[in-house]
Amino acid sequence: SAIPTGVCVSLFLSGIVTGSSDLQYQHMKELYTGCQIVMGNLEITHMEHNRNFSFLQSIREVTGYILIAVNQFSRLPLDQLRVIRGMSLYEERFALAILVNYQKDGMNGLQELGLTHLTEIMEGGVLIIENKFLSYTPQINWLDIVKDSGAKITINNNGPECEGHLECSVTISLHKTITVLFYMHMTKTVCAPQCNSRCFGRSPSECCHIECAGGCTGPLDTDCFACKNFNDSGSCVPQCPQGLIYNKVTFKMEPNPNAKYQYGTVCVAQCPVNFVVDGSSCVSSCPPGKMEVEKKGVKRCELCGGLCPKVCEGTGAPNRQTVDSQNIDSFINCTKIKGSLHFLTTGINGDLYNNISALDPKKLKIFNTVREITAIPELFLVCMTLFCLVARLSEYSVMLQSLGLQSLRRISDGAIYLTGNSQLCYHHTINWTRLFGGGPRAQRRQKTLDIKENHPQDECSKCMGNCVCVGGWRLIGLHFKWERMPKLYV
Repeated sequence: SAIPTGVCVSLFLSGIVTGSSDLQYQHMKELYTGCQIVMGNLEITHMEHNRNFSFLQSIREVTGYILIAVNQFSRLPLDQLRVIRGMSLYEERFALAILVNYQKDGMNGLQELGLTHLTEIMEGGVLIIENKFLSYTPQINWLDIVKDSGAKITINNNGPECEGHLECSVTISLHKTITVLFYMHMTKTVCAPQCNSRCFGRSPSECCHIECAGGCTGPLDTDCFACKNFNDSGSCVPQCPQGLIYNKVTFKMEPNPNAKYQYGTVCVAQCPVNFVVDGSSCVSSCPPGKMEVEKKGVKRCELCGGLCPKVCEGTGAPNRQTVDSQNIDSFINCTKIKGSLHFLTTGINGDLYNNISALDPKKLKIFNTVREITAIPELFLVCMTLFCLVARLSEYSVMLQSLGLQSLRRISDGAIYLTGNSQLCYHHTINWTRLFGGGPRAQRRQKTLDIKENHPQDECSKCMGNCVCVGGWRLIGLHFKWERMPKLYV
């Protein structure tokens, strides 16, 4: 299932500029064309005066904040926008921020907001500063629009204030003056005392439904400009239809055939792709203590029977080149490594240049929970194979003595390179062919099995009596108990 029609998910964050202006503009046009509800923040920054933003005219609601900054265009065409929810705020205070929108040493800049139908800002305040040609913002009744009476409204250093109430003349050069019209549709400060929310008239009988946000055209939950909580196929409701409903005849909870899930502020019959069902909601990922399980084509979050699967980023990136004392705790309880793992000497012994201390060998026990690594691992110098991830190191030595591979069942891809480990024993007891599987693929992999220059086999402790040695561990008697081989002193 796709994202509901008219809903778009914005990933713009805090005025961050990525790519050229052309790429930003094209991305915005693709994202917001036909969009009615923006899930997230609406940010428009660093745009030239000749850009056409008519594709924004369909937007009715923004769940986060709106940031318009450092642009040169003259008008912001958000004529259909009714509600800014302010679920996230610019600088943690403002739901609407319009900053420095003019061309330095030029005649281009923001002259008209175009917020002709904005009637409610549910959380957060307003910041409109340093807009050289924007002149009528003080005439807007922000107290009627901003729901929170304690929210900050800052309007400073814009164009000359207008004298009119419905229009404003703005002089942008010696030979050019424009007239800007603005509208005020009040839905809060004009309401009768009997109305506990918005209204569509001054009479006590002209109150909006309690589930409305931003005003309405009538008293019903289907007459709202926007919904306070959830939109269920055009009706504003306090919650989406739940999965179980009470049967008054049988006195039991029964499945609701009309159940829907919460997706942002919209009720949907199915969660969009890449979202998971958690109870009655669509979530991007399961919360702690739950894991993703797919049943009958539906991905759901269910309680973990034991340790929850946890996917962790590997190493190799410029800011995360190796496992070291600073990042090793980020691998706690990881069951799957996305990418590779690198164990370099700068991580094991420490890196004085970057003020990173040496790695405590006992900390490597953290990797005991790892079950899968998705990329070919590269573990240099200390060891050169993913098997060192679960290696049991001695308490006082960082020299690798055993591989600790009693749980390893399969190697999907890659080669084996095991060399230069002066105290490593029992690697020869591992059936590498079995781990690679049978057939031609295993034969190819045998050619890349490079094991050399480790501790001489004839100097390693021997398995005695009723035991089986595998990779530095031995299985004792019929009790099937794994026991560490005695420490080898050289």
